[in-house]
Amino acid sequence: MTDATTPNSPIDQVADRFLEAFVELSPTAATYMGIKGHDHELPDYSPAGFDALIELNRRYIAEAQAVQPGSPREEVAKDAFLERLGLGLETYEAGVPQYQLNAIASVPAEIRQVFDLMPTATDSDWETIAIRLNQVGTALDGFRDTLTEQAAAGRVSALRQVNDLAGRIASWTGADGDDFFAGLAAQAPESVKSTVEAAAASARKAYDQFGAWLETDLAPQAPARDAVGREVYELASRDFLGAAIDLEETYAWGWEELARIEDEMQTIAASLNDGNRSIEAVAELLDNDPARKIHGKEAFRDWMQQLADAAVEELAGTHFDIPDAIKRIECMIAPTSDGSIYYTGPSEDLTTRPGRMWWAVPNGVEDFATWREVTTVYHEGVPGHHLQVAQTMLRTDLLNRWQRIGCWVSGHGEGWALYSERLMEELGYLEEPGARLGMLDAQAFRSARVIIDIGMHLELEIPRDNPFGFHPGETWNAELGFEFLRAHSRMETEFLKAELNRYLGWPGQAPSYKVGERIWLQAREEAKQRKGSAFDLQTFHRDALNLGSIGLDPLRRALGRL
Repeated sequence: MTDATTPNSPIDQVADRFLEAFVELSPTAATYMGIKGHDHELPDYSPAGFDALIELNRRYIAEAQAVQPGSPREEVAKDAFLERLGLGLETYEAGVPQYQLNAIASVPAEIRQVFDLMPTATDSDWETIAIRLNQVGTALDGFRDTLTEQAAAGRVSALRQVNDLAGRIASWTGADGDDFFAGLAAQAPESVKSTVEAAAASARKAYDQFGAWLETDLAPQAPARDAVGREVYELASRDFLGAAIDLEETYAWGWEELARIEDEMQTIAASLNDGNRSIEAVAELLDNDPARKIHGKEAFRDWMQQLADAAVEELAGTHFDIPDAIKRIECMIAPTSDGSIYYTGPSEDLTTRPGRMWWAVPNGVEDFATWREVTTVYHEGVPGHHLQVAQTMLRTDLLNRWQRIGCWVSGHGEGWALYSERLMEELGYLEEPGARLGMLDAQAFRSARVIIDIGMHLELEIPRDNPFGFHPGETWNAELGFEFLRAHSRMETEFLKAELNRYLGWPGQAPSYKVGERIWLQAREEAKQRKGSAFDLQTFHRDALNLGSIGLDPLRRALGRL
């Protein structure tokens, strides 16, 4: 979707042609991006499908390398494009997307989640959903062939991940939880209900068969060792951050940052609990405070919506430029119950589907402690993901289509969202001690993830002089990772177990939040040093976000030229 104002230089043309070719191969990505015309399709996840993606990346890398930028803007576009496609090619050639399994972001989850974003307003929309549901079996069969091929080459995800994914699939099909597919079909209008129900049954059967195959065929080949090792981890870290970091230095920094944050939390705890510095004690006190508790999913959703709307209205025109076209955000209760919280961007036209904040509330949870979640709303909404993603989509005058909707870098996006939480404290929105403690609790949680994610996958030694006296000199493993999470997180046991599996199955992703925030803060400080008295925070935010989602190394290079 272009217009007369859309950049159309040679590098922009290359990037936009790549996007058109990419969504042909990955129709689910088209749905996630809000690109119309592909909702009736699923990707080819067979070895041939992945080979096609490899060839696509190679072809367009070569085309982009041949382009000579004619302006600083074009230089940024080329830098961002080559960085993303280059890392994508590396990961495909290493076989990582082809064999790596986890319950959140691997192929089975990608297929399941895409149905959350499909239009449902008309009979035709539901017929499209049925067409896609009927392709689930073919898509999963293709991925099974890929996993089989990878296993023959000695690449299989850890047994923990294979079993965790099989369990998650059981929760989707109703074998061990709610039946997602029956719930989806139940929403269809009577005129097409039988068609959708039959397609949903077909998809459910395909998932049941795939989950059984994981347990009976792939699991016996899966290694017990959870760690992926340095080579895979370094590649994953660069991919998620768009930056190369010193992993040992970052690991050491994680310990220092966690100690700093928890010391600040203890000071706030003492102010809230008659001098008692125990974080656990004050968390229990706040959890049981009727003034900080909401009962019922719908009431909690409404509370989130009110807070998100207020943030948009108060920040617009004061600390951020927020155009009217992106002021709408919807807070949603997700159709699953795995406890995840996430954001999905608006459709490309900004009208078919708004930006949405989703909460997959676990079964049985009816009470919500608001002190923990004020900062979550800012993270997922404004000034976090919604501002970043939706504003990027609007900048047709500065960014090509691939930059606006086809590029996402976790360290940039999650780093910005975590930076936004801290920024709201700086701007005075977290003066209430409970809300400020909630923000710090989230920061501490992300810092702990840096430590254990790097530590477990690289099998590092726990520092003998660590500030918590935690198992000094021992080598990280999953059991120690869980113990550390329990010691530094005020969350339910089942949630923490799922989090640990997430880190072990998605190496490098969890640290991208806190490490990304660190690089955003460093970039802001570098801008202050360059600009001196001319530095303006609102201008910095506008200039940085106008670059679109971009690797953090290209971000710092681009900001250095402004």
